[in-house]
Amino acid sequence: MSVLYGIAAATVTATASFLLTAVLAALLRAPALRLAVVDRRRRRPVPLLGGVAVVLVTAVVAWAGDRAGVVPLGPAAGRLLAAATVVGALGLAADVWRLRRRWLLAGTAVAAACVVPYGETGPVAGALAVGWVALVTGAFRGLDHADGVAGTVGVVTAFGVGACAAVELMDGPAVLLLVLAAALAGFLLHNWHPARIALGACGSLFTGFLLTGAAVLARTGYGPVGGAGVLCALTAVPVADAVLVLLSRRLAGRPLSRGGPDHLAHRLRRLGLTAQGVVVVLGGAALCAVVVGVLAHTGRVGGQAALWVAGGAAAGVLGLLRVRVYGPARLRRGAGVRAPVRRAGRGARAWAVVRRPRTAMRRPRTVVRRPRTVVRRARAGVSQAPRGATGAAGGASFRAAIFPVRQATSTENVQVGAPLRVRNG
Repeated sequence: MSVLYGIAAATVTATASFLLTAVLAALLRAPALRLAVVDRRRRRPVPLLGGVAVVLVTAVVAWAGDRAGVVPLGPAAGRLLAAATVVGALGLAADVWRLRRRWLLAGTAVAAACVVPYGETGPVAGALAVGWVALVTGAFRGLDHADGVAGTVGVVTAFGVGACAAVELMDGPAVLLLVLAAALAGFLLHNWHPARIALGACGSLFTGFLLTGAAVLARTGYGPVGGAGVLCALTAVPVADAVLVLLSRRLAGRPLSRGGPDHLAHRLRRLGLTAQGVVVVLGGAALCAVVVGVLAHTGRVGGQAALWVAGGAAAGVLGLLRVRVYGPARLRRGAGVRAPVRRAGRGARAWAVVRRPRTAMRRPRTVVRRPRTVVRRARAGVSQAPRGATGAAGGASFRAAIFPVRQATSTENVQVGAPLRVRNG
């Protein structure tokens, strides 16, 4: 009876989370456009407040279920939810005020330090877990640059990590991740291509922190080597995306903090896939890696299965590195180009400014002057002579323009029987 009650309570909670997120995400689209909290994707503005809907619904539904006693979270899941909410608020500040990434990384690391159980992991493994949570949480943000990718990978990963928590009889984190998966599914109704709203830093950081923190709690008590393999398998897609971006920018000589179309989704689009095809490919890759991670966690497969996942991710990264994504820089005339050069006898890289020749690219100014033709309208239909006419004809035409008379034919003479009055104006 208790099992049936738990399944019914989880179903009701997930349904409520799905519906509330779908409605709230639709309502937040207009305020995001009005406040200009948007992102440019293929020259179209996409609002970034979809993550607010995911954070609010997940926190409220999980808190309400815990207070009502329907789905109790427990102290560990409660701390994880509180820390993830703080990280989501920090991401919202980044969406509105464009905070730098180092502040987001530092804030995420502090929040992770409040969640990791040092008593069971030890100080060294705990410090490594804090760094892993902070880095992978930032990697989840990189998945939000394409329509539907972050939500799909988040749903798949949430089910996988929730299964690992359920195996360990951790009901609180398992229910919390179920609520998160339902909220992301409701958000995907508006994030499928073409996206009408996006997660932004708020939703992506919240999702990444909740998933990685729950994975660390589920793997507590296992060996460090096997635990690292399972954690990397559960989050293989965001980790591969982050490694790909860092390697490509380093090899191209670009600053690591400078954005660009160099993520997994961007490179797959360059290969000819559609936006929906990119979501299917990355979602399928995440599903395969998560299944391997769950099987390795339960002991159904050996630890070498995680090595296969790592090898496949490395092969994909090396293959996508060959896709060209950085085009030639557009410079103003006469501006300098910063080109990396090697100093003689040193391994340090210096920057030399290469000046482009200032070539006068002036177009010839062609002045087209229209002939000024003076057209004088004659009264009573009297024809007029051209402006350049001289002599008697010119004088006659001038007098005809001032004193209009009926035009005479060749067989009759012009007779004026009455004096003519001239009207001025």
